[in-house]
Amino acid sequence: MADINFGDGLRKVFLAGIGALATTVEKSQEIVDDLVKKGELTVEQGKALNAELKHKVEEAKETSEAKNEAAPAATEDKAE
Repeated sequence: MADINFGDGLRKVFLAGIGALATTVEKSQEIVDDLVKKGELTVEQGKALNAELKHKVEEAKETSEAKNEAAPAATEDKAE
């Protein structure tokens, strides 16, 4: 059978996902900062919300990395 290498494609999808997460974090921080400036959130609430968002992004990143590491192994098994 033909050797098909999905590694490069998976890598690109993974990096696109990381980029999307980073953009989301930046945008959410801007929104929180705007709410703090408007007085709708206190500074402490804003800091807590930012910390929570960063924690969730880290969890999503770790989950995505784990899936990315497992995917090449599964692809290699199918190719054989």
